[in-house]
Amino acid sequence: MTMIENSEGQAAQGRGLERRLGLFGTVMAVMGGIIGAGIFINPYLVADRVHTSALILGAWVAGGLIALVGGFIYAELAARLPVVGGQYAYLREALHPALAFLYGWVLLLVIQTGGMAAVAVTFARYFLELTQWQINASLVAASALALLTVINCLGVRAGSRVQSAMTLAAIAAIGLLEVFSFFRGGPSQISWRPVLDQPVSMSLVFTFGAAMTPVLFAYGGWQTSSFLAGEVRDPRKTLPRGLVLGVLGVIAVYTSVNFVYVRALGPAGLAGTMTPASTVMRMLLGPRGGSLIAAGIAFSAFGFLGQSMLTAPRVYFAMAEDRVFFRGVAWIDPRTHVPVIAILLQGVWAIVIALTGTYAQVVNYVVAMDSLFFGLTAVCLLVLRRRAEQAGSPAIEFRVPGHPWTTLLFIAAEWIVVASTFGHDPRHSLIGLGIAIAGLPAYYLWRAKNKGATET
Repeated sequence: MTMIENSEGQAAQGRGLERRLGLFGTVMAVMGGIIGAGIFINPYLVADRVHTSALILGAWVAGGLIALVGGFIYAELAARLPVVGGQYAYLREALHPALAFLYGWVLLLVIQTGGMAAVAVTFARYFLELTQWQINASLVAASALALLTVINCLGVRAGSRVQSAMTLAAIAAIGLLEVFSFFRGGPSQISWRPVLDQPVSMSLVFTFGAAMTPVLFAYGGWQTSSFLAGEVRDPRKTLPRGLVLGVLGVIAVYTSVNFVYVRALGPAGLAGTMTPASTVMRMLLGPRGGSLIAAGIAFSAFGFLGQSMLTAPRVYFAMAEDRVFFRGVAWIDPRTHVPVIAILLQGVWAIVIALTGTYAQVVNYVVAMDSLFFGLTAVCLLVLRRRAEQAGSPAIEFRVPGHPWTTLLFIAAEWIVVASTFGHDPRHSLIGLGIAIAGLPAYYLWRAKNKGATET
């Protein structure tokens, strides 16, 4: 077994995990974590809230810039703490172990597994549309989750290859949509006047902020590759580059495909369809076009699931190594060098959510909890920078451009999303917060138990 070293030269969590992922694999992990079903659904929500071409496209550009700043922040955090667990480790080292535990707790019970179950059902519906099989969508979703759980238990390389292939397939499907739109599409429906759909006021700011909520949700996912820091070759160089290149690639994909949507449908037409990609392709190629893009959506959703399966179990693994979770979760398979128990735990819980149908309710409060911890993790960079300056630590190879202002902007943007979600759906947002708070007694019970075991 190998030993992963942290930034202070001490043995880090993750003994036995092999460093296999290079730059391409890391870029694919970032892009695969972002490009999922959201880009094929969320554009209609944006167009329903802002009603001009400029505002619709501007929201996607602004969301990409916020995601890029987030990529910069997580890149520097990864360079400062290249250890297994990523976001969990940053919260633990910079703020408090209890806060890190709450993140892992919510990740397992709400954020990761709930989102995975929802995407799995999305995959199942498009898969059944293609195959015309008369099977319950929940069973197909559960089967997909079970298959990817097994694949990732076989090793990092096997899981990352599946995820990379599906991500490339999704990008190819989007590329086909764009090519056919420009070569076979009718007159452009884009109009650059008026730029705004209401006078400049606070009402416009709040309306644009509401449009940004589905945009930021669609851009979410780039942070999960930081969970793999302990398994990336030369993580101090590779992970920051992979994060930035991956986010830039997604900005290009998202902005261009939304340009196609608005060009083909116009703002009103885009707001009127929940499946803009299928609508555009049917306009261009008839039923064959709809089937083609349905295949692309299914591949994209499957690729997202593969990336989710590959990354988040490292957080549960790190929690077990800290002795604030089931100790067996830290077991590493000596042949595949992956945390098999952690992967199985996540897969089984996601399957339970998919089969019970509670995933739809879980997704409603995923946004509030995810954005809350995004902002808290960015606070970690402020703390770690100050500690490094006070200790006179040597400079690292990657630093966030424009810090601290860009970091503060990111924190404000994420917490505006939290406030907006609580305002629009207080019931489910409070449920998510309640689940998070319920993790506190669990944390202190685990810590007391393991403290007593150590003393005896």
